[in-house]
Amino acid sequence: MHIPPFAIEQFFAAYEFTTPYLLCASDCETMTVADLLRLADMPLDALGDLRLSYTDSQGSPALRAAIAAQYATHDAASSLPVTAEDIVMLAAPEEGIYLLMRALLDPGDHVVVLTPAYNSLLNVAEHVSGHVSRWPLRVTPSGVTPSGWQLDLDALDRLLATGTKLLIVNFPHNPTGLLPSPAEFADIIALARKHDVWLFCDEMYRGLELDGRETLPTAVAQYEKAIVLAGLSKVHGLPGLRAGWLALHDAALRADLINWKHYTTICAPAPSELLALAGLRAQAQLIARNRALITANLQTAVAFFARWPELFTWRRPQAGSVALVELHVADVTAYCHTLAQTAGVLLLPGKYLDYDEGFVRWGFGRADFATGLAQYEAYLQRAR
Repeated sequence: MHIPPFAIEQFFAAYEFTTPYLLCASDCETMTVADLLRLADMPLDALGDLRLSYTDSQGSPALRAAIAAQYATHDAASSLPVTAEDIVMLAAPEEGIYLLMRALLDPGDHVVVLTPAYNSLLNVAEHVSGHVSRWPLRVTPSGVTPSGWQLDLDALDRLLATGTKLLIVNFPHNPTGLLPSPAEFADIIALARKHDVWLFCDEMYRGLELDGRETLPTAVAQYEKAIVLAGLSKVHGLPGLRAGWLALHDAALRADLINWKHYTTICAPAPSELLALAGLRAQAQLIARNRALITANLQTAVAFFARWPELFTWRRPQAGSVALVELHVADVTAYCHTLAQTAGVLLLPGKYLDYDEGFVRWGFGRADFATGLAQYEAYLQRAR
């Protein structure tokens, strides 16, 4: 069966490693293996002495226990505690999306996806089920205060009422930076329960809440039919580990996921699991560092957008490391290609997010953001 091109990854494949100034990266600043182990108070020999054997298909028991402990710390009052047995380690977070769609969906199953969305959340569901409906975020019109993005819960209720099997959401949201209020998140879970649908919640940016906002409870601690995707690529700034996991309570579905995993990667790499454990041990320091970095970069960005109001409509993100910004040019996609090729500055066009052509994604998690932004502003000033 044909599956659409993975537009985001194809765009980055063309530019990510040849364009010096990435203003649209979704991950946070990374570090060396030595720095990570030092931060986690683990010796470098721990990696050097590691035997490169197969690992447990479900994941290292010690690593799964550390992940469950992290959920227990934040969601201690939950009636659905997350245990090590609920965790399935992945060779990469992307694998979790594929495994879940293959294990859960049959042709014809109705799936509702919050949009805009990362390509695979839409395309793999459509590839497997052939029956996907979009639940679009609403954007506030230009000039309306406060500006931002809004959920339409009445629209979600209507979509789910048509006989839905799976609802897919992503909070904090990539690419808009939307973070639902606790009441809105509770309403989403209540609607999933009302219509008896599975809830797949991509929580890859959970922990990067901004401006004093609280972290939402994980969906898997709130709803027995929730499946959560999480990992260390975004919040922790460790994308090279490819470390991720699924968390779910349903034992039968978990067994199906692991069976599909046997047909894909079998198990996660041993070095990634060891370094993922280090990342969890250093989690508090990594999150604090990356929140501070995003906050500083947002301050720089706010001043930039204030200087170019005719070119951009800016909606400040509430959480995460990215934002979706309106760009007022005739052809956004052509503009981004030209910008990369002539100025060495990369922005991600909304087209590659299967969204409105008039938007671009920005990313605020990199240490060289201010340098790249200065390069971009110099380009804009020359073009005046």
